[in-house]
Amino acid sequence: MRVTVRLFARLRELAGREVWTTEVPAGATVADVWATVTQAHPPLAPFDRAVSCAVNANFSRMSSPLQEGDDVAFLPPVSGG
Repeated sequence: MRVTVRLFARLRELAGREVWTTEVPAGATVADVWATVTQAHPPLAPFDRAVSCAVNANFSRMSSPLQEGDDVAFLPPVSGG
């Protein structure tokens, strides 16, 4: 099935791209998409435990199942003062 991947902030900078579509198997989860992303862009792998995700603009868990056409966003940790 096809999903749209979006990267924000530092993740976008490291990957050198912001938005694209990718194919994942039926029954895939957000974690499966993240694995596909980090395989294509190894500099993102250190963010495995800290990245936040959203599906269709709603914060989600990595274990969330996906549907055809979903929009999956990954956001790096944010700090500030």
